[in-house]
Amino acid sequence: MRILAVDIGGGTQDILLFDTERTPENCLRMVMPAPTVLLAREIQKATQRREPILLTGVTMGGGPSRAAVERHLAAGLPVYATPEAARTFDDELEEVQAMGVLIVSEDEARTLHHARRLQTRDLDLPSIRSALKALGAPMDLDGLAVAVFDHGQAPPGESDRRFRFQYLEERIVRGGLTALAYRAEDIPPFLTRMRAVVQEAPSDLPLMVMDTAPAAVLGALEEPEVRRQPHVVAVNVGNFHTLAFDLREGEIQGFFEHHTDLLSLFRLEALLKGLAAGTLSNEALFADHGHGAWIRPHRSAPVEFLVATGPRREILKGSVLAPYFAAPYGDMMMAGCWGLIRAATVVMPEWAEEIGRVLPAAG
Repeated sequence: MRILAVDIGGGTQDILLFDTERTPENCLRMVMPAPTVLLAREIQKATQRREPILLTGVTMGGGPSRAAVERHLAAGLPVYATPEAARTFDDELEEVQAMGVLIVSEDEARTLHHARRLQTRDLDLPSIRSALKALGAPMDLDGLAVAVFDHGQAPPGESDRRFRFQYLEERIVRGGLTALAYRAEDIPPFLTRMRAVVQEAPSDLPLMVMDTAPAAVLGALEEPEVRRQPHVVAVNVGNFHTLAFDLREGEIQGFFEHHTDLLSLFRLEALLKGLAAGTLSNEALFADHGHGAWIRPHRSAPVEFLVATGPRREILKGSVLAPYFAAPYGDMMMAGCWGLIRAATVVMPEWAEEIGRVLPAAG
């Protein structure tokens, strides 16, 4: 069985070709620029050439591409976008228009021959296939698993941060980390970025889509040293968001999500200690411009074993919490991909037996 796992972040897209005929360490992998980074580069080229741009496609991750659009507009150059492409920057099109972006219909877009046309999408499967094929990788796939960060489309007037955290709390409390993964047909309507991934995937290939940070944490838990610990605080320090969990005997006792750019070593240590001690306040964390915190009533404890993953985990270097830097199956950047494969044993039970031939039993 071959499953292509693609973990799409704000800086990189991490690609794993999971093959049950290989050991995990020998499965083929790539770490490449994230789609939003690639789009930002194309926008920058257009800015340098003084070209108007037209964005068409589906909703994708913003971040670098949004910043590039803002610079393009600041240079006095027009940005046109179809509605689905425009929702990359905000689900409320009025907010996108307030940036200076001109929203056009698909019909109008076809008449804008003077503008440089750029496509918005998180999943570029043709390019991934082409790169792997050029390097001699087999590409007859049995399944596809993709991770993206999805704020969700909040109702008008509701905070995106509150809406996302309430969604995380509802799903995680009820079903744990794998509750943030879905079969393609089961993705809720408000998860617009995940549903856009489905639009870009082949309809004949079984697909699972999952949130990025829970996938990375789940991947970090593949480490044998982590599995042996009765009490673990696990944190994924992503390029834009940091998500941490307090796990005792495999049960989630609490978690929080914050923006990585707002976290120093001292601040992150305080949050992790508060998570284990059960003293974090949801309102206080939200007031600090984070997403929120949820704590199950439990006995206060110190951070006994901290496992860290994510592309910005260097924030914790030298921490008094002595973090264990996870590198599941030999590669930290593949944590999200291995989390996808592990989640698939629950969400795609028809894959579980075959995956289980290669991966150890879940802890």
